Amino acid sequence: MNKQSVVLFFCHVLLLAGMSFSHSTCTGYWTLLQDAIGISAMHMQLLHNDRVVMFDGTDLGPSNVSFPKAKCSRIYNGRRIGFDCTTHSVEYDVATNSFRPLAIQSSMWCSSGGAVHYGALVQTGGFKAGDRTVRILKPCRGCDWEEIPMGLLTRRWYATNHILPDGSQIIVGGRNSFSYEIFPKPASFYWHLAETKSAAKAYSLPFLVQTNDGEIENNLYPFVFLHIDGSLFIFANNRAILFDYSKNRVLKAFPEIRGGNPRNYPSTGSAVMLPLDLQAKSIEVEVMICGGAPKGAHIKARNGIFVKALKTCARIKITSPNPKWLIEIMPLPRVMGDMLLLPNGNVLLINGGSFGTAGWELGRKPVLNPVLYRPNKPPGARFEMNAPSKIPRMYHSTAILLRDGRILVGGSNPHPVYNFSGTLFPTELSIEAFHPSYLDPQFLALRPTILTPWSQMMLLHGQTFKVEFTVIDELDPTEVSVTMLAPPFNTHSFSMNQRLLVLGVGNVTTNIWPDLKYEVEVSAPVGSNIAPPGFYLLFVVHQCIPSEGIWIQILG
Repeated sequence: MNKQSVVLFFCHVLLLAGMSFSHSTCTGYWTLLQDAIGISAMHMQLLHNDRVVMFDGTDLGPSNVSFPKAKCSRIYNGRRIGFDCTTHSVEYDVATNSFRPLAIQSSMWCSSGGAVHYGALVQTGGFKAGDRTVRILKPCRGCDWEEIPMGLLTRRWYATNHILPDGSQIIVGGRNSFSYEIFPKPASFYWHLAETKSAAKAYSLPFLVQTNDGEIENNLYPFVFLHIDGSLFIFANNRAILFDYSKNRVLKAFPEIRGGNPRNYPSTGSAVMLPLDLQAKSIEVEVMICGGAPKGAHIKARNGIFVKALKTCARIKITSPNPKWLIEIMPLPRVMGDMLLLPNGNVLLINGGSFGTAGWELGRKPVLNPVLYRPNKPPGARFEMNAPSKIPRMYHSTAILLRDGRILVGGSNPHPVYNFSGTLFPTELSIEAFHPSYLDPQFLALRPTILTPWSQMMLLHGQTFKVEFTVIDELDPTEVSVTMLAPPFNTHSFSMNQRLLVLGVGNVTTNIWPDLKYEVEVSAPVGSNIAPPGFYLLFVVHQCIPSEGIWIQILG
């Protein structure tokens, strides 16, 4: 059976199940990249050298990639100290489809992080002895993790990070941590490992106490987004606030999502800030949250009763004077799914299950079909079913966008150790790529190719620049846009720091000598509230078909 036949078969199965979707259903396709990378990719971050950093936790037992004895790490299992001579972190080279082991000395399990202004991954917190550790990985050949023990002021496990306008990171929440802190302290913008320190204090955040459901919690890995005025939108459990972190003050409380069902870990949904149109007279900021589990689902799952996941998404315009949640219905229920922004402004929902919750072996019935969401279509026509994977991606799975437009997918380990047999969902060491429909061969002639600027171009806020590109087929100048995307840190169904900015639409000029090519002039975002300093992927989009991205660096 060929690929198209397999796709049609799954589409017919869904139709027979009574599920509705658009006429262009089950688009896109999958490719397996590696049968095993030695670890389960619980966390992912794409860096500007086109390497993807992945890691799980040192508490899972020996991985499938061994280290020389000199790099063995000391581990403590609660009873005794031992040594683990295997890696729990790898760096994946996208261009060569290869990976190399990285050395970590403390557990990064269920941690958080982000790529900072000079391109390094700064990762914070983790489990047990690693819960106050800060780790830095610079994007250079042969570089490895550098660790700062006690780099945080309090334990950060299941916390969320976000890059701030000055280039520092705010770390929000974590298990039994109802506070936030900033790393490093905002005064030291240009910092080196030896000089790095946390802010002077951790600040209390009562909102995290108010949204905590006791033993169940339902507010871990809160959804945090930087608003265009420099404040933070923080969503936890079933409601949100607009928060001025510099003054430790709540600016606005948003209404609860209708029904009051939880959306954060362990009733894990996902969230995105929808694309920001920087050409609009007044920039609208809209947040969308999808999936999760009903009230009480986590306790029931622990008792062997697996409740169907939520099928709803909720959108809210946080710039509206009277913001309200608008509810939409997904084609499929989904818990532990990921929401990814695509270069053309659409949103991809991928991974997860349709029953149960996050937690050890508490999810059931994997959702193999990604679903495309097109936010600018009319209600009722926004969702599109995509082609299914063959590999379940349940608890501890990940997904990120690559520069070429593919979606890298990995992980899935709903066990406290590596477990490859005798279980419903074995630990998954493979990585695969989902190719959205814009990569289908039939659209190749519409796909732009960027000629200039060169990748790694540096820009100042507000700087005007030109993008030169070609298209094989005839160009429709009214269907051209330029977008830039901040590559996120992905774990536990949330992509931290993810944001897509639409720099310009139209305004295309044509040059016919010596070869036919096109040029569009755009401006970089005007300030760091909209685009914090750092590396972004820049795309030209033609008729919803994006080019390969190039890297640009927004300077602080």
